[in-house]
Amino acid sequence: PYYVDMNQNLFLQASLHSSDQNLTVFVDTCVASPNSSDFRTLVYELTKSGCASDSTYVLFPSPRSDVARFGFNAFSFVNRFPSVFLQCELVVCRYHDYSSRCYQGCVSRFKRNADS
Repeated sequence: PYYVDMNQNLFLQASLHSSDQNLTVFVDTCVASPNSSDFRTLVYELTKSGCASDSTYVLFPSPRSDVARFGFNAFSFVNRFPSVFLQCELVVCRYHDYSSRCYQGCVSRFKRNADS
């Protein structure tokens, strides 16, 4: 566990460990839950599809393509939940593949097939 005060700035880093130097990592979706084994019932979205859902969520520049850095202000669910657990979905793409998800950034809506 990592103990913080309410509204304290939290800084996180995700690193990709691979022998392939031509990969990049992108933070797609992060949700918080008071239950470490349930990220569906009671959740709070920090970011979804690369778009900040929380006003304190910030994506920071990274010194390397295989590292993603982000942060947000610490918060809690109602007082009966002493802990907050974080689950993030990251996307790994080829470096400099500008058509990949990693380079699209915030995707606020999804495209539909013409036949749907």
